[in-house]
Amino acid sequence: MARNAVRLDDVRRLPDTAAPGIADARLLPDEEFSGAWSAIVLPDGMKQRMLRTAVASVHLRSAVPFDALPLHGVLLLGGPPGVGKTAGARGLSNQVARTINLETPWLFVEVDPHALASSSLGRSQRAVEQLFGTLLDEHASAGPMIVLLDEVETLFTDRSALSMESNPIDVHRAVDAALVGLDRLARRHRNLLVIATTNFPDAIDPALASRADWIFEIPRPDRDARRAILEHTAAAVAAAFPGADALLNPDILDQAADRSAGLDGRQLRKAVAAACAVRSGAKGDPDQVTGADLAAAVSEMGGQR
Repeated sequence: MARNAVRLDDVRRLPDTAAPGIADARLLPDEEFSGAWSAIVLPDGMKQRMLRTAVASVHLRSAVPFDALPLHGVLLLGGPPGVGKTAGARGLSNQVARTINLETPWLFVEVDPHALASSSLGRSQRAVEQLFGTLLDEHASAGPMIVLLDEVETLFTDRSALSMESNPIDVHRAVDAALVGLDRLARRHRNLLVIATTNFPDAIDPALASRADWIFEIPRPDRDARRAILEHTAAAVAAAFPGADALLNPDILDQAADRSAGLDGRQLRKAVAAACAVRSGAKGDPDQVTGADLAAAVSEMGGQR
């Protein structure tokens, strides 16, 4: 639980993070999430478009009847692993709270769909009903809330693709319960925003995709984005280990960006860490890392040679 959430607990009661399906709960804005928004590198204009879309959804849903404008307040972020969907969702949540500064603090709740799954028949459905019908409903009644559904395909599995094994009836019922719960939340709570992420958009039930007000596809970083990610990470390392400022040489960053085609954001950041361990003579000391070390690490990570 975030430190500022503890300080503001007397303003708004937070969900129990030990409850099934709740991975995190905090009040927004939050400094940790501010850092996530600053660090994430997306295609030109995408972060701003995501924020405008989320803010417009909140404004429209608070004023226009659902039957006239059936917005569910759901944004879906899709794309391959490592491109920053989860960090982007957390940062986006924080920016929405900063942009729409209401009297009651925004509550952020991150749901772990894996914790709702159960091998026991009927338990998944009951856990989903409790999450959507009781916990989220209760806290949305108390004030504005943003819910992050990470790896949402786990919860909203495409029912048409299920086999008749591994308790398919329970899975069907759990998906049905999640959809019903989402609809109920959308109608009852106008200051509610749901941000969902997925690595496998084709595995999501079409009924959820149709409820999404907007779908953003986040690609692997292009050359300019790769350079920005490498520079951001190298600057953070150099702030702690001044000798690593050799990595901030523009020529070194350009070469690393050119050689790293195909790597995702997570791999690029880890390549900077790996560079500190390339040469045996440096003994893992980040103060001794060189541009050649970064080039070697990028190649080892599988970037273009």
